[in-house]
Amino acid sequence: MLRDITIGQYYPEKSVIHSLDPRVKLAGALIFIVSVFLFENIIGFLVMTAFLAMCIKLSKVPFKYMVKGLKAILVILILTAVLNLLWSPGETLVQFSFIRITKQGVYNSLYMVIRLSYLVIGTSIMTLTTTPTRLTDGMEKGLHFLNRCKVPVHEIAMMMSIALRFIPILMEETDKIMKAQMARGADFESGNIFQKAKNMIPLLVPLFVAAWRRASDLAMAMEARCYHGGEGRTKMKPLKYQQMDKKAYGVLFFYLLVMIVLKVIL
Repeated sequence: MLRDITIGQYYPEKSVIHSLDPRVKLAGALIFIVSVFLFENIIGFLVMTAFLAMCIKLSKVPFKYMVKGLKAILVILILTAVLNLLWSPGETLVQFSFIRITKQGVYNSLYMVIRLSYLVIGTSIMTLTTTPTRLTDGMEKGLHFLNRCKVPVHEIAMMMSIALRFIPILMEETDKIMKAQMARGADFESGNIFQKAKNMIPLLVPLFVAAWRRASDLAMAMEARCYHGGEGRTKMKPLKYQQMDKKAYGVLFFYLLVMIVLKVIL
């Protein structure tokens, strides 16, 4: 399960999506998230599926690698589907005692599963095709206007960068600790939910200590290098829009316009 988490991981490849400015990909992820909650019919679903398939094709990231991230939220998908299936009012299709499945419940369950799956895959395209450094640089550059409102954009971007970098490291550390504890006789699978939670203590304690030690080492390293925030700092690779980025913006806004028109008409 830990190996299935793709958040914070970067897939190196030479593709159109990889070469885009991170600000374009951040805007694209935001537009796609908005469009996911706009569609309520089969036509909007087909348009969104075609757009997502095109982005996956252009990114050159294997589809299996993107879908792998869905395994980490499989429990959430199942729970969401079951709750929408059983608790949605409407025309009754099947009824067993107190269990009642409606036509609207089937639609709601299907739509919610598709929406959550597309959210994970769509945002994975952004993280898999952008290094954490460029992603945070794009976030800082794109939200630079908030500095006038005294919003610490650089500090927020720095925290995001550190968090994204630490996720794969902590996952690897968790895997190593779990294997070491299992070799010593620890059991993480058997028992009820309370016993499983209790059995997680030998895993969580050393993981917390290791994370605290890494954070302390990072803080000392930043202080040793005289880091005092983003004021006056320059970038090794400053972000500049290219012609391809402008075309990408045009495609994104055209896609959003199509989804809004479909929402209004249908």
